[in-house]
Amino acid sequence: MIRLIYKYLHHYFTARNTKGHGIHSPYVFQFVRFVLYCKHPFYVFNKIEKQRSELLIDNSLLNITDLGTGKNRSMKVSDIARRSLKSKKSGQLLFRMVYYFKAKNILELGTSFGITSAYLGSASTDCKLTTLEGCVETARKAKEIFRSLEVTNVNVIVGNIDETLTPALENIGLLDFIFIDANHKSTALFNYFEKCISKASANCIIVIDDIYWSADMEMAWNTIKKHEQVTSTIDLFSFGIVFLNQDLTKKHFKVFF
Repeated sequence: MIRLIYKYLHHYFTARNTKGHGIHSPYVFQFVRFVLYCKHPFYVFNKIEKQRSELLIDNSLLNITDLGTGKNRSMKVSDIARRSLKSKKSGQLLFRMVYYFKAKNILELGTSFGITSAYLGSASTDCKLTTLEGCVETARKAKEIFRSLEVTNVNVIVGNIDETLTPALENIGLLDFIFIDANHKSTALFNYFEKCISKASANCIIVIDDIYWSADMEMAWNTIKKHEQVTSTIDLFSFGIVFLNQDLTKKHFKVFF
């Protein structure tokens, strides 16, 4: 926790915090001004946040399988929601990214209760979202959320992501947008990244969650920034955003969000 606070303060004082001014890349400048700091209240936001609110007061029990240990334990839906759901701010940013870049084929690693998935899938009626989740019970709850929100363009694949990712990638086309929020260990992240990038379109955007979760995750993030196919990145502290567009100059930005 002390490390995370230190990293956050360092990010706060070193990030460009001028809403795009001083960023000498038209592509990244447009992204920061019109996606990152956009305040437009899309109609679906309230519906999704209503589902989040209901999860946070749901005291029913789920039988959760820990894929690391293979053990089962009962947990309240509300407790899982508080620990695992991405914030409203983060979910709405992902929505705006899919909307702005007109992403058609989206992959998410780590469904949880499907709040982030709902944001991704609701950004366009033309997009298709494939989301991978390791736990049967959380995936079942996510499907209930999708039905309630009438989000019908989501395909949920349940099982250990280490085992389901490769066959999933074999059955989907080139990806326009990838959100990685699964195993928070560098070895797993490198594995996911390399497999996903092999199916990425030329202008694909990859968002990696919790890049400062641990020193191990921070190391992984810094290594990914050096990948030969990566052109530019934006460090938001909570997310790392990776651009593969080969028209961009290799450059890495920090932005306070």
